[in-house]
Amino acid sequence: MRGAFRLLWRVLTYPFRWIKTRYNEARQFFTEEVEDTSVVDSFQKAAEHPYEILEHLDALRKHLLRALAFLIVTTALSFAFTSQIIDFLAKPIGGIHKLIAIDPTEPISVFMRVALLSGFVLAFPYIAFELWLFTAPGLKRNARLISLIAIPIATLFFVGGMAFAYFIMMPTALPFLLNFMGLTTQARPSSYIRFVTSLLFWIGAAFEFPLVIYILARIGLIRAKMLSEQWRLAIVLIAIVAAFITPTVDPVNMALVMGPLIVLYFLSIGLAYLAQRKRA
Repeated sequence: MRGAFRLLWRVLTYPFRWIKTRYNEARQFFTEEVEDTSVVDSFQKAAEHPYEILEHLDALRKHLLRALAFLIVTTALSFAFTSQIIDFLAKPIGGIHKLIAIDPTEPISVFMRVALLSGFVLAFPYIAFELWLFTAPGLKRNARLISLIAIPIATLFFVGGMAFAYFIMMPTALPFLLNFMGLTTQARPSSYIRFVTSLLFWIGAAFEFPLVIYILARIGLIRAKMLSEQWRLAIVLIAIVAAFITPTVDPVNMALVMGPLIVLYFLSIGLAYLAQRKRA
């Protein structure tokens, strides 16, 4: 009888003991400080103990597999509302009925492409969290906390970049592309959705740049002075990135992409300066 009561007590108190254990592990994880070693010493240690590199690669593989599994789940969940998302993406040209498919498999490829983008947006916080779990043990305590707090902010930046591309860039770019030289263009689902999803994804990724610069400056890996001195080179690189993102090389669409990227770059300089002051 006493054993039955002891078992019942352990079952009832298990959630509290599990929470206490996880709390102690998290507290130790966020309070312990890693050993400060130089890059040269790190490479030397890796050369002396190559098996440790394999352990890190195995840990990275596990984190990537978990992130991939979560992405598959969110993509599958996105199937329920992918049709509504496609209709929403087609609103700038008048709705989904304006898209004419000429290939039997075209609607399926469009559906899967939009579902994958939707699944990635839903899985973005968890993917970033898995990458943080992999890198956090090697970070300083302060950098560990800052990078963890940056995950929800990075999600907002990514979604904000996609909203900027949809509500600001697309209404300006599409009339120019669809009526160039006075020729009316009939949009195909594959080409139109490829253009829209690529634009949304890359602009959303570009909006992460100020946050990345702030974190690197806060950790001490980059300085605002270096960014301000290399602004000419940065503009050239931004022009190359804009040419890669935009489907055409006309100056109108390149300017629509370059403008926000240049503003984000100079915003990053200001954020790097603020991060240096806090670090000091």
